Amino acid sequence: MFPNLYDHLKEIMVYIPKGETRLRDFRNEQKWISSNYKFGMPGSRKNLKELIWDASIEPFFLAKYPVTEELYAVISGKNVSTTEARKPVVNVSWMDAVLFCNLLSDELGFDKFYEIDNKSKEVVCIDGANGFRLPTDAEWQFACKANTKGYRYGEMDEIAWYKNNSLGQPHHVGEKMPNEWGLYDMIGNVWEWCWDLYDAETFGNYRIIRGGSWAEEERGCGATCRRKSMPDFHIDDIGFRIARSIIDV
Repeated sequence: MFPNLYDHLKEIMVYIPKGETRLRDFRNEQKWISSNYKFGMPGSRKNLKELIWDASIEPFFLAKYPVTEELYAVISGKNVSTTEARKPVVNVSWMDAVLFCNLLSDELGFDKFYEIDNKSKEVVCIDGANGFRLPTDAEWQFACKANTKGYRYGEMDEIAWYKNNSLGQPHHVGEKMPNEWGLYDMIGNVWEWCWDLYDAETFGNYRIIRGGSWAEEERGCGATCRRKSMPDFHIDDIGFRIARSIIDV
């Protein structure tokens, strides 16, 4: 499918500069998320606790598209039809995404970024590894905003597939306008897994998802919208995007 996988990955990885971002969340007690279950939507703040914090971002690489069905199939050894090849892969759990990152690193001769205990399913990052990984929550938001100040980096229908225009399905990546840094589909199309735990004290191992999806209302698709789900949860509107650290030699 790819004449040269290394060249393909080199072409789609975008340099994200150093910077800072301010994160905000409204915490509630809702335990799970799916494409047909809505909660904690922007504009609804009853009985929610507001948290605000700042994060520093070191330079890193982020893929300009979510991982596609085609790329996922090549690395995982699964089949995919040509009509689905350019769509973002869905029905992948957080753990599936982590495993994919390690497989892709292996395929291209990079150091695995994650160490996985097969029995406990505990995942830890390997310091100094140059392999593929999931973006952190703060990295994702910083890259999504790309120097813009608002909830989105453009007009909704120009940048995103969401409930009002998606016809109830994900669409090929890269069909909408990118942000200033050349990243496509950061808003809408599919939710994207991030590395971080949402709130370990309250929700245990729940992980963060970002960006909204083809099934989401307009108000749920934005640069600062944060949701959460179990690391083994998968559904037809959650995918992921790959990142790589820049390692000083």
